[in-house]
Amino acid sequence: MKRFYTSVSVTSDGGIALDGRPVRTPGRAPLVAPTAALADAIAREWAEQGDQIDPRSMRFTGLSNAAIDRVAPDPETFARGLSVYGESDLLCYRAESPETLVARQAAAWDPLLAWAATRYDVAFTVATGIVHRPQPDATLDRLTAATVARDPFALVGLSPLVTISGSLVTALAVAEEAVSPDAAWLAITVDEAWQAERWGEDTLAAQALEARRVEFIAAASFLSLLR
Repeated sequence: MKRFYTSVSVTSDGGIALDGRPVRTPGRAPLVAPTAALADAIAREWAEQGDQIDPRSMRFTGLSNAAIDRVAPDPETFARGLSVYGESDLLCYRAESPETLVARQAAAWDPLLAWAATRYDVAFTVATGIVHRPQPDATLDRLTAATVARDPFALVGLSPLVTISGSLVTALAVAEEAVSPDAAWLAITVDEAWQAERWGEDTLAAQALEARRVEFIAAASFLSLLR
């Protein structure tokens, strides 16, 4: 789409206006941000567009649209879809060997599990291999409650953190500022880093990993604008 506006502004209610006209979501709802920081960030995305509008460069706009159109109508169902990841959280499935990888996983993942155990008063079942091991019911219930309690904007920001990492615990730790986004990314990509060191880096795999990292960090930034 060609750029069709000159000025971008934030309205008194946190909406975005182009040449004085309010921006709407694809579902035709007003695009209104819950915080001034997020509204300003969305406005910057629109202001920084060139002659052509590139939606891929407007991550905060896209996430906000999703929060309003997709999540807000039924936030509990969306939240429960994310909480399912707690049943097979990445951090609970460890390599059996070699010892170097086992040690790296433990160093990166044990602190996150320890944080969640204290934060939510839960216990985790940690297994080796890929065979599913059920988590305690109380653990799943409390992680689900922590997810369901979030509003649509917080849920839509949490979603990429969960799906990219495969770890509900890591996503919650980033959302609650228990770990920085960069540190979280290093933790969830321990396996990829170890494989690259051992076998060499594959160009296509590295590009795909970088694309995931960009989306992960963007989602974390989105959440930071809600505080």
